[in-house]
Amino acid sequence: MYPHERSLVKKLEGKPFVLLGVNSDGDKDKLRKRMKEEQITWRSWWDGGDTNGPIANQFNVHGWPTLYVVDHRGIIRHKWVGFPGEGQFDSAVGKLVEGALKDQGHAPEPPRSEKTTKGAG
Repeated sequence: MYPHERSLVKKLEGKPFVLLGVNSDGDKDKLRKRMKEEQITWRSWWDGGDTNGPIANQFNVHGWPTLYVVDHRGIIRHKWVGFPGEGQFDSAVGKLVEGALKDQGHAPEPPRSEKTTKGAG
């Protein structure tokens, strides 16, 4: 999931979007090493080293991963236990980013097309 999260953070850079992580790994030093290897650039909290940490308990998490999508007003709009279906997560995030942009008075940007270069062949 880390590669997808990295691409989402890059794609939505400069937009009203924040990715936050909570990690329940038992060994904090190994976790730090893995986060560096996986290029985790977003805020991620360590939840005490087990699946019954204070953050997991507060959010009533009983399966991993658990994903929450929260809108710009702080309202939980989506929750998945396990990995969401193909495109569901990105679609949910995209719609909420568009809504946040509209509330800020910005029109959403049209989708970016890939630029191709035609060679002399």
